[in-house]
Amino acid sequence: MTDEQRFSGKTAFLTGVASGLGRATAMQLAREGASVFGVDVDADGLNATRAAITDAGGACETRVVDVRSRDACHDAVAAAVSEFGGLHIVGNIAGVARSHHFTDVTEADYDLIMGVNMAGMFWVSQAAMPHLLESHGTLINIASNAGLMGQAYTVPYCTSKGAVVQFTKSLAMEYVKSDVRINALAPGGMKTALVDGFNMPADLDFSLMQNYMGYRDMAEAEEVASVFAFLASDAASAVHGSIWSADGGLTAS
Repeated sequence: MTDEQRFSGKTAFLTGVASGLGRATAMQLAREGASVFGVDVDADGLNATRAAITDAGGACETRVVDVRSRDACHDAVAAAVSEFGGLHIVGNIAGVARSHHFTDVTEADYDLIMGVNMAGMFWVSQAAMPHLLESHGTLINIASNAGLMGQAYTVPYCTSKGAVVQFTKSLAMEYVKSDVRINALAPGGMKTALVDGFNMPADLDFSLMQNYMGYRDMAEAEEVASVFAFLASDAASAVHGSIWSADGGLTAS
């Protein structure tokens, strides 16, 4: 545990915690005192995250959840509140990325990307909102630079992340007169399994990709998790309805 305990006494519900940014965020918040309830479809990854947190003296419970299911999301949020007595921070982090020629995208591809990246976010947020209103809590959605700029060979992924941007802004306006804070964090490339398993078409036109290759090295998940922690903290009390880029300047131009 660290000396800085910004989240002592608070509960964080996080999706996608089996690996990557989700795991890094879970560990960051737990180090700073939060009780973490994490969900993912990867049972082994969930076990590893929970063990890492509890071995360090933190509090963490996990559940295998497919966020594409409304009922599963609502049940998981209810379980988190029952386990820890409340809900203060929600992080919609789970995501999938695939690359295709547009004409090769199948219905299964489309449903997976939109289901995990957008529908899951919607259902978790819907279930969590009454509890966040009660606790004056905060909701943080993971968008992407891909939601802010067009990218070849990733049309469904960009579509889903663009939807995250508008979902965040619209939800922020619906609750602008409440004490809940709703924001999105838009990373660029990160050194996670999401990138490791990202295979572009073999016959792509590389010149179409140059504008979004970036100017700096990809971020470590822990670097982006620290931005998430800031947005979740009281230090960001004035931040609401924002799309907070953490992409090494990729979308600055």
